Amino acid sequence: MTGPCRLPFRPAAVPVWAGLAALLAGCPGHAAPPPLSVPVSGDQNPDGGQPFGGFLGDLQKSNFLLGNLFGLRTALARYGISLAFQETSEVLGNPTGGVKTGAEYDGLLQMILQLDTQRAFGWYGGLFNVSALQIHGRNLSAENLLTLQTSSGIEADRATRLWELWYDQKFLSEDRLDIKLGQQSLDQEFIVTPNGAYFLNTMFGWPLVPSVDLPGGGPAYPLSALGVRVRWRPVNAVAILAGIFNGSPSPSEDGDAQLANASGTSFPTNGRRLVFAEIQYTYPALGSMVYPGQGAPLGHTYKLGAWYDSDRFADQRTDVNGIPLASPDSQGLPRQHRGDTSIYAVADQMVWRRSDNPNQSVSVFARAMGTPQANRNLADFSLNAGVVYHNPVTNRPDDTLAVGMGLAHVSSSASGLDRDRAALTPTPGYDGVRSSETYVEATYTYQVHPWWQVQPDVQYVFNPGGGIDNPDKPGQRVGDELVLGLRTNVLF
Repeated sequence: MTGPCRLPFRPAAVPVWAGLAALLAGCPGHAAPPPLSVPVSGDQNPDGGQPFGGFLGDLQKSNFLLGNLFGLRTALARYGISLAFQETSEVLGNPTGGVKTGAEYDGLLQMILQLDTQRAFGWYGGLFNVSALQIHGRNLSAENLLTLQTSSGIEADRATRLWELWYDQKFLSEDRLDIKLGQQSLDQEFIVTPNGAYFLNTMFGWPLVPSVDLPGGGPAYPLSALGVRVRWRPVNAVAILAGIFNGSPSPSEDGDAQLANASGTSFPTNGRRLVFAEIQYTYPALGSMVYPGQGAPLGHTYKLGAWYDSDRFADQRTDVNGIPLASPDSQGLPRQHRGDTSIYAVADQMVWRRSDNPNQSVSVFARAMGTPQANRNLADFSLNAGVVYHNPVTNRPDDTLAVGMGLAHVSSSASGLDRDRAALTPTPGYDGVRSSETYVEATYTYQVHPWWQVQPDVQYVFNPGGGIDNPDKPGQRVGDELVLGLRTNVLF
């Protein structure tokens, strides 16, 4: 981050690894990218019903563009190994607003390999995972928009990098406990809203508060961090997640964290500690039964969580001597604070389902996150909410129509720094004080084939950057932005 049953894709922030494991069970499980969903073992025919369809198998029925890879997937599955590739390509452009107008292409190739220890060695409950990313193209949000809430969950520095490297082991009866060790991207499990997975905007995946407040943006796509995560399910309806990770995904405190760990193989341990905890309540509960004639109940998932990072955080407004950073008397060295914390809540609720067509349904979701420590954070609150209509067109059960919004609030200390600067160098009719940024998004996911999705998208951003100065037009804010996009996902 767990998600709706729609194969083989579930866009945006649903867990990549969960899609793999869950397909074997028959149902799928930022900041971040569209997930892969492939069988973990030979229990599922990797050619989607064509026993040895090969490269030229029936593309209408295959879950993969390349079918069974000349039998490679079947051969690997005998040893408990799954292998998949997914290319996400998109064109985004802003015909209005921003520091300039224009369009850019960006893309992401995900590569993932998993090994099921029961099939490979007869060892029950073990799963080994390694994944890599090849990020290409340009970044519209950084070059044109200057938004806090970036327009696409795959935008990142161009690189070929290791993403995750971990081992997960199940324990206890009914697999009520599992422990994961290794290099992990936390947006795959924590703070996840499955209905937010259908959008392009990054903030429906990894939220704004950790994105701008944690060192390096936190261990989320395209970064990760070493750590251990424990998940316990005391009863079927409740799950408790907790983990402790290196406090920063970067080996350096300075500069771009993605450049500092460009290959993803530095495995930094020099940071302090990042602790996450989350409790989840799901209804219908895992394992619950629906009797004939009753119909499936409307489902919902509620989550409540918090994180704490023990690193040092720079004050947003004052220096080490308590003098405003904007003052000419300031040394320019921010006061340092020990530790940062945040709390969050997530709600996903199905509100309607057609009685004679369970694929056709409407779900709503909301996610809020805040921090009480405004003095050390650029953002102190973020909110995402939306509506997802599944199967909006008759006989197209895998299509979705989604409308959502995001709000980012700039902390009082960060906006206070803007007021200090404006008082020293006033500009008539313009104060340059940041406040909040809001966007709305509407998107439609069209399932062309089981292995191919096309997704047109439109976003509108109000007050980009919270009211950030336009670097090309001093004394003016960056203008409101219309962003148009088209994404395609192909599972090879």
